[in-house]
Amino acid sequence: MNKISIIIPIFNEVNAIDRFLEHLYTSISKTIPYEIIIVDGGSTDGSQNKVKKYPNIVLFNTEKGRAKQLNAGAKIATGSLFYFLHCDSFPPENFDLDIIAQIRKENKAGCFRMKFDFAHPVLLVSQWFTRFNFSSCRGGDQSLFVTKKLFTEIDGYDEQFTIYEDNEIIKKLYDKKHFTVIPKYVITSARKYQKNGVYRLQYHFTIIHLKRRLGHSAEGLLRYYKKNIK
Repeated sequence: MNKISIIIPIFNEVNAIDRFLEHLYTSISKTIPYEIIIVDGGSTDGSQNKVKKYPNIVLFNTEKGRAKQLNAGAKIATGSLFYFLHCDSFPPENFDLDIIAQIRKENKAGCFRMKFDFAHPVLLVSQWFTRFNFSSCRGGDQSLFVTKKLFTEIDGYDEQFTIYEDNEIIKKLYDKKHFTVIPKYVITSARKYQKNGVYRLQYHFTIIHLKRRLGHSAEGLLRYYKKNIK
């Protein structure tokens, strides 16, 4: 039986972590071995104190940067299967069983479809495309499962990328031709869209995707992000 290591990066999530962890504990089947690893990138808002209230969680500290945090979590994980999850994305009930079912079908990596928790025409269109198994329809908010062996083979997350790290690793996984999309939904927060404006943020995300396709560096993407996105 595979053990799942659920790896979650956080940074200053004091207002979100309780709801997320309560959902995680009620959604996992608890019928197969698992561990929860939260990797904190230096929170200063009391997030760590909230995490410590919950049982059976490994809290690990590292420098800020989601790729660095996720790789750090993978290094200490004891499972043969990794599940990378953002703390504002809520997986479906018995998500662990769905993932194991795919591993038994020899699908070594994949994600769920996604819905936002906020109804907006642009977001409705965006989430509709997550049903298709193409790399251009992927993003980190859909979560990501991958076997430890395959994760090691592709050298994990590229720590050059402070943003866009999810898209980079997903591209590498698609190149291995083991990626699947589970036809159930992760519900993810639209808080960044609400903060920046849906049309405005979607525009800037599109520009970032285009810049990367044109060969812009990790540093260039980060500069654009910091200049235009809150």
